[in-house]
Parts: sequence; structure tokens; C-alpha cells
Amino acid sequence: MRLLRSTDLALRLLMRLAVTEGATPTTREVAADMDVPYTHAAKVVAELQHQGLLDARRGRGGGLTLTEKGRTASVGAVVRSFEGTGDVVECEGDNPCPLNSACRLRGALRRAQEAFYATLDPLTIGDMVTAPTGPLLLQIGRGPGA
Repeated sequence: MRLLRSTDLALRLLMRLAVTEGATPTTREVAADMDVPYTHAAKVVAELQHQGLLDARRGRGGGLTLTEKGRTASVGAVVRSFEGTGDVVECEGDNPCPLNSACRLRGALRRAQEAFYATLDPLTIGDMVTAPTGPLLLQIGRGPGA
């Protein structure tokens, strides 16, 4: 299973905010630090804010901060919110699979997908930033000698 770019960015952004307590980076700064287009980062930030996982304030003294809900959010729940809960493969749609009525693969893939989420569900964003990850995240975006 491969995550969407927006899912990956959402997780990395939440993790980054979890280790930068007191700092309030802007969306533009986070986009530059993570080497992603600003527009893509802005869409992810808007969705995370809508979910209540981060606060985004504009203007002087503004920036991004992780909420308590964001710190304790399940990694599985965040992934589900961005990936959706649909099937891994499209069996119906415009060109339905001829095996659809007697296929065992679809069920096996569904169980594998649920096992994937079940592995991520007990993990929180806070869990993801314990050492050695947290200290490394603090180095992202800093130039040499910063």
C-alpha cells in the first residue's frame, strides 16, 4: 500500500509541530522545510485545521501550532482521514471486473488493509516523535551551521 502525498505530508507536518513546542512556523516555512509546493502544504494544513489537529493563525504572531487533539491523534485515524476507507482496488466502476461475483482477492485485500490500519491505530503522533525521530525532526530545514 502506498500513501498519498497529502497523507505523508500531513503525518510529517503533525510530527514536526509536535517537536517544535513554542515555535509557530508558517505554512510557507513548513512547505520550504519539507520541500513541497506551498499550495499543497496549504491544502493539507486546511484539512488538519478542519479536523482540529492544528491551529493556524494569520498575521503577525501567527503560524501553526499542534492542538492537544493533534498530539494524541491516532496515526491510523489520520491516515484514514486522508486516504479514505474505500477498497484498495476498484472492482466495480466503469469497467467492472468479470471476477467480481466470485472473487476472493477483494476480501483478502480488504483484510490486509484493515490489518494495516489496526497496526497504526494505537500509535499517536506523540509516539512518533520520541527519540531518535524528534531530535532529527528539529534539524529539518536548518541550513549548515544553523
